[in-house]
Amino acid sequence: MKSTVAVLAARLQKALHLAFELQLSSDSLLLPASNPKFGDYQSNVAMALSKQLGQTPRAIAEALIQHLDVDDMCESPQIAGPGFINLTLKTPYLEAQLQHMQLGDRLGIETIQTPQTVIVDFSSPNTAKEMHVGHLRSTIIGDCLARLLEFQGHNVLRLNHIGDWGTQFGMLITHLRTAYPDALTTANALALGDLTTFYKEAKQRFDEDPEFQAASRAAVVQLQSGEADSLKAWKLLCEQSRLAFEEIYQMLGVQLVERGESFYNPFLPDVVEDLAKAGLLVEDQGAKCVFLEGFTNKDGDPLPLIVQKSDGGYNYATTDLAALRYRIQHDQAERIIYVTDAGQANHFAQVWQVARRAGWVPETVELVHVPFGFVQGEDGKKFKTRSGETVRLKDLLDEAIARTQADLTQRLEAEGRQESREFIQQVAQAIGIGAVKYADLSQNRTSNYIFSYDRMLALQGNTAPYLLYAYVRIRGIGRKGQLEVEALPEVKEICLEAESEVTLAKHLLQLDEVIDAVSQDLMPNRLCQYLFELSQKFNQFYDRCPVLQAEEPLRTSRVGLCDLTARTLKLGLSLLGITVVERM
Repeated sequence: MKSTVAVLAARLQKALHLAFELQLSSDSLLLPASNPKFGDYQSNVAMALSKQLGQTPRAIAEALIQHLDVDDMCESPQIAGPGFINLTLKTPYLEAQLQHMQLGDRLGIETIQTPQTVIVDFSSPNTAKEMHVGHLRSTIIGDCLARLLEFQGHNVLRLNHIGDWGTQFGMLITHLRTAYPDALTTANALALGDLTTFYKEAKQRFDEDPEFQAASRAAVVQLQSGEADSLKAWKLLCEQSRLAFEEIYQMLGVQLVERGESFYNPFLPDVVEDLAKAGLLVEDQGAKCVFLEGFTNKDGDPLPLIVQKSDGGYNYATTDLAALRYRIQHDQAERIIYVTDAGQANHFAQVWQVARRAGWVPETVELVHVPFGFVQGEDGKKFKTRSGETVRLKDLLDEAIARTQADLTQRLEAEGRQESREFIQQVAQAIGIGAVKYADLSQNRTSNYIFSYDRMLALQGNTAPYLLYAYVRIRGIGRKGQLEVEALPEVKEICLEAESEVTLAKHLLQLDEVIDAVSQDLMPNRLCQYLFELSQKFNQFYDRCPVLQAEEPLRTSRVGLCDLTARTLKLGLSLLGITVVERM
């Protein structure tokens, strides 16, 4: 079924054409009412058109209402204030929509009519370094956006732009050759263990040992020239890192297609050559650059973007230009979303400017940077261990699961419940990982947020445990009364009598609107807020309306409302990357 707001906007669009032979963007015609006393939806189009049409807003609103056919959906439209058009949904319309929602797992939400090929570039750790808390937000936010766009019906390519190339590999390969001499000659001999320790050892040797430095620089040249042993060492390091990354991704339930920096190496010379042909390339102190428009250095001179260094090497900008062109030309991407920290904003603005000036980005392709703030400790500083080290992502996730398991075990013992170890581990995993994800996604992503296990694992407030408990509680309503939802008719007749029922019903019907909004502004906290408010509205309904004790047909109707609420919570949480549990 089409969303309510989409149908109403189309009706208003038709009224606008009939009354004034005008057509406006549907996005600007209708908004959810800010206050229930103004109805459910409100339009200020009459005020926006007053100057253009030379009429008062109220006169325009009255003309629109005369042509507005919404009798099957709304009470009589009302004009408020200077010319607002207020629309209130009819109860029979709500009941019919809810009955339709019961069919299928998508809750009546249609796939998008014009799907796009969308690339979401997220996570992007560096080879030979373990994933740390700094990778948390990119991975969680990127996965959520990919899930939501996939649900809408877009063709989504989830790319992991891993840092698997560069001058640091000379240092790492040289350390591998000397510290693990059997790695290149004996099958399965490589066991780096702690990647962070390995990287630190290599870096310390590079900083302190001139001979090691010289060998490292020679190893870079050998790797870039394709020397066999160097390539083998590089592949071993990449594979070891990949195993460590995959363990994290499995814990998080995240799927990615790895396409690291090394993938684009063959295309880098063409990038430089084509920029030269486009007349954009300027040689400056031996380096090949594109001077940027709107970016200046401290002296006020145009800032250069270096695409080839004076020694002939390439840098991140060159790789990102090659990646962008490949994604447009070969992947046929129509929307490319980069999920990185806010500090990368200038880098992307510069790279995209060069690509556009070179004619590589058609007007039909949308480039989007999804910036996010830092994860902070409770002291307001960057989240680190007590020793000042960056927190390993695996340690962070393990700690969340361990705390959840301890709390769950204590609660079960207090209730006198006997549960298997497997059950406790499964529930602790779902709640612990879900809590970490939700704590991140429920924030405005552009802001820094404070990481607090106590806050994210709380059973009260806007947290994953609260929502997961709400889901379990709703599912338990049927079990408690020995009434299985599956035993009732597949499509339950919905009768909305109480005010709290109507309020819950209206909120249930807004899920598609929220999903559409998040797909546009890429702010997952909108969906989190919707789900939190849904659980609150359900609690109000459940506190005021008997369900299992109600007489028929209200009993079946209210069980249907419970079922729809649980399914909506489950679907919404799945789009956030959070798995529900049936019991807690």
